[in-house]
Amino acid sequence: MTIRKKVPQLRAIGQTERSTAVKARESWHVLGIISEFVEATEKLADVRPAVSIFGSARIKEGTFWYERTVEVARLLSDSGFAVISGGGPGIMEAANKGAFDGKSASVGLNIQLPFESSGNPYQDISLTFRHFFARKVAFAKYASAFIATPGGFGTLDELMEVLTLIQTKMGRRIPVILMGSEFWQGLLDWMKGTLTDEGMISPDDMNLIRVIDDPQGVVDAIFDFYQARGFYATTQDRENNLYL
Repeated sequence: MTIRKKVPQLRAIGQTERSTAVKARESWHVLGIISEFVEATEKLADVRPAVSIFGSARIKEGTFWYERTVEVARLLSDSGFAVISGGGPGIMEAANKGAFDGKSASVGLNIQLPFESSGNPYQDISLTFRHFFARKVAFAKYASAFIATPGGFGTLDELMEVLTLIQTKMGRRIPVILMGSEFWQGLLDWMKGTLTDEGMISPDDMNLIRVIDDPQGVVDAIFDFYQARGFYATTQDRENNLYL
């Protein structure tokens, strides 16, 4: 027996004025999203190679991980990598600060949030997003490597996003480096002991992640990864990026 369900559709709205208002509002929303992608492409298409750095917005200047992030960002910048961060405080500011003082571009992908009223002042290239997903596409699309320092939900979100893109081959293989072996050890143990053992991921998926605490070691690992293949995306990589 087939059950017929009543599925509401926009055209079923009886009041013409309300229906028109809903369609107009959604159309403007879509145009706003498109404008964010267009602006990101215009400003970032030639910013290559680049490294995205993530970490907690709550880490203060002068603390260990703030200063360590400044150091690794400065090394990357002087080595020819643009550095991309979220443009806000904490680790984002440290990443921008290190790159800003270096030879390559410091990029801030700012997001409008109630508790982050303005971007940090260390941005050579600054974009402001209203939509998280458009911002996340920019992080993934223009990065040749990903570095995660200690952070919270946002850092974990970005880490899992990039790992999923690589695992599913919807994004190209890039170095994914965790800085802070003690901080990340519990998560890595859970991945190995639970996700891998219960078949939720394959054992080879753990090889997508490297843990390196030394800033120079991070830079060397990225160069070693690209020594044979080159930094720039292949035609297939660029095609896959269209579907991020």
